[in-house]
Parts: sequence; C-alpha cells; structure tokens
Amino acid sequence: MTARIEENRSHPRLPDLLAAYHLVNQAEKGTAVEAAAQLPAVYRAEVEDPAGAFAADTVLLATPPGEDIPAGCVVLKAPHEGRAPEIKRLWVAPEARRKGIARALMTEALRRATASGASAVRLTVWNWREEPLALYRALGFETVASWDERPDLLCLRKPLEKPLDKPLQEPLDKPLQDSLERPMSPASADRIERLTSDEVRAHASAGLAALLVDAVDSGASVGFLAPLAAPDAAAWWARVAEEAAEGVRDVWAAHGPDGSLTGVVTLVRGGPANGRHRGEIARLLVHRSARGRGLGYRLLATAEAHAAAIGLALLVLDTQTDSPAERLYRGAGWTAAGTIPDFAADPAGVLRATTLYYKRLG
Repeated sequence: MTARIEENRSHPRLPDLLAAYHLVNQAEKGTAVEAAAQLPAVYRAEVEDPAGAFAADTVLLATPPGEDIPAGCVVLKAPHEGRAPEIKRLWVAPEARRKGIARALMTEALRRATASGASAVRLTVWNWREEPLALYRALGFETVASWDERPDLLCLRKPLEKPLDKPLQEPLDKPLQDSLERPMSPASADRIERLTSDEVRAHASAGLAALLVDAVDSGASVGFLAPLAAPDAAAWWARVAEEAAEGVRDVWAAHGPDGSLTGVVTLVRGGPANGRHRGEIARLLVHRSARGRGLGYRLLATAEAHAAAIGLALLVLDTQTDSPAERLYRGAGWTAAGTIPDFAADPAGVLRATTLYYKRLG
C-alpha cells in the first residue's frame, strides 16, 4: 500500500505541517524560535493562511496507509517570470518517515509539473540535508548555477522531457550518471575516480588508511575495533589492492579540491558461478570533514552505475541498524531485507544489530 495523495491548500492539518517545517528550518539555520508566532513574517503568513499564501500553487498532502490524517506535504510553486516551477516545503512528520511518503509526494509533484507542460522543475536544499539531497539525486535532479546566493544552499534542476511513469527504484538515469563525472558545485566539488590496483597500493598507507581510521574513530562499524592503528588500516588496503589486481574488487576514491582523499567506496564481485549476477557494496566511507554535502550518495551512485554497466543485476550490502548510513541507503532506493541481532561489534566492542539491504539494477 502507498500513501494517499490529495491536493488541498485549505486542509486543517496543513498549518501544523508547515509550522513544523519552518521551526526545524529556523533551528538548522541557527535562528531558532520557540513557536510559529515568532517565525519571520513571510513564513508566519504561510502557517496562518496557507490557502492565501499558496493561492496560485499546487499543495499536495500525503496520508500514510491506514491513517486518517496527512503526515506530509509539498508545494509545487507556479512558474513565475518565465522561470520553471519550483518545489518547496517538502516535509514529512518524524513519526511517519521511512515509509516512502517523501518519494510519493515528490513523484506526484513531478507528474503534475510534467502534465502542466513544464520543461523542467527546480528546487533548493541546504547542503547539510543529506537524506533529502539523496532523494532528489535519485529522482534525477542535478546541481546548477545558483539563483539564490545564501551560503550552503544548493540549487537543483530536473528536465521534464516525458511523463514520470517509471518505477522509483530504477538504475540511474543518464543525466544523473553523467553528472557524477564532473564537479557539480563548490559544495560538491570532490572529484571521483576509479583507482587501479597500483593506485590503491600507492594510497594505502596514507589517504585510504586515514579514511578507514577516521571512520572507526567516528563510530562506524566497518569491521574494526577502536583504536585502529594506521599500519593495520594500511595493511587492509594493501589486501584490497591485490583483490583489485585480481579483478574481484573495484575501488573509487573522492579527491577534495586540495587533492586529499575525502571518500571511498568499493564494489566486490566475482562470486560463485550461480551468483555472478550480483555484487556487494563495501566500505563506503566519507571523511568527517567532507560530510553533509552529498558525497556519500555520489560515491554510492558511481558504484551502482558501474555495476549496471558491467551487467550486474543485483547489489547487496549490510550496515549497522539505525546508523546514519541507513538513511543514505533508503534514500538511494535500497530495500531492507531483514535485520540480524548482535551481528557485529561496533568500534567500542558492543554487539549491534545489522540490517541487510539489496537493490535491483535491471
């Protein structure tokens, strides 16, 4: 079952959803207020009179299956002064998240924009909002030149060449795949490239080892206990270099503007004869200094696109249950297959549950 979508800018639940959105937005910008009545006038007007504030726009609400009250909303702003329609105010109540409601709202907004004859749709998102940013990337939005000069705000655009009638969980479309090969904005300028076995070996004792040590130090469950010594991390990458030379593991690294390694992801393949149609995403790492700008999603999408290009039909991975990584994978269209309790120890040695995920590529 999917969420029920309705258009209603006068729904009695809408003011509460908009108020929650704006209060969180103000807090994240460092200008928190305690109540909707204290919001800046332009936002307060939306909460007090949504029908008037969005009189020319399309307001969509989503009600979860089995519920009677909407738990999410989005606004499709009408085209203005020749500019493409803009998606605004995407919000899902915290208790209703992880149910596909944001995707359902976005898909319906895109469908309506397409039906209106628009050639594109646009939106803005703060670069620290990794989860919605991952959703927008998965739906085909690309970063473009900014039309809003506020720091840390990304401007995204999606061409609308035909109706959005494809399943949500599909391989990356061509515009998004192409975008991974080039810098997209100052906030996402990390360059991603596939490393040869020799390059993995060359980076093993420095950049790659530092990424692994940083991940363990920050609490990521990636197969090691803390503290992880740099030589041990380098030795692990040396073994990865051998696997790359044997053709059973592919490695991509992200390079920051200064040339330092900011992230890495690997794709393991070459399983038994009856499993050569699948691969495993392993060791998706982003350095703490580079988080919050969508780099994890870009690395994941790069590995997915390569896997599809070489004919793999299925990808799998596992990650610690309730970890930040789960939000990334769910936002990128991965499906949880199940959870195993006490599967692995975290860096502090505490046994934690692990969730298994899969994604079909064909």
